[in-house]
Amino acid sequence: MRAALLEFHDIAPEVRHFVFEVPEIQQLHFKPGQFVSFNATVRDKKITRPYSIVSLPDGNRFELCLNLVHGGVFTPHLFALQPGDSVEMSTPLGFFVIRDPSKEAVFIATGTGIAPFRAMAPDYLLHPHSKQLTLLFGVRHQQTIYYRDDFEALAGQYPNFRFWPTLSRADSSWSGRIGHVQSHLLEAIGDRRDLDVYICGLKAMVDDVRAILKGLGFDRKQIIFEKYD
Repeated sequence: MRAALLEFHDIAPEVRHFVFEVPEIQQLHFKPGQFVSFNATVRDKKITRPYSIVSLPDGNRFELCLNLVHGGVFTPHLFALQPGDSVEMSTPLGFFVIRDPSKEAVFIATGTGIAPFRAMAPDYLLHPHSKQLTLLFGVRHQQTIYYRDDFEALAGQYPNFRFWPTLSRADSSWSGRIGHVQSHLLEAIGDRRDLDVYICGLKAMVDDVRAILKGLGFDRKQIIFEKYD
């Protein structure tokens, strides 16, 4: 099937939010946290790339958050799309979804690894038996706290949701947390060892956080992750 681009807007330099629809169906079925794969022939090569869905199910529409990779093969092709253009896509797939919405959870993301959590956070909080949820989000600069307004609105609506952005290259105007997500991991977890931790971002960060959690006694089944290079 094909996804048609409806609209887009830039949420940071070289980071774009896309809105697609699938005209041939009425309902695109997926769980928050899953991804779609796009397929296209670029420079005479068939390319397939997976992208996390950043929206809750909404008829035949879905949204993505992509950063432009200079020298990359596929993202320049997608950034060149205009409303009305389309791209071949797969049905949504993936196991990076909420395992138990009645269990306390910590979400940890860096960069565009925040994408699946934009859908997973409200999905978790909408559950009638949801517990405390903490989202620890690491970026370099204040202007790259993607979807900041959305998460702050959720925090204002749900008292059991904590949104903790942390900046690795903060300037003097920033009064929040600084440093990498690893340095705030213990603060987010506290002395609890019975919660689930979901991690998404670059491989080095994900592997480092997993190692810390295992050293703290977390079982591997409590650590749900998705990583990319």
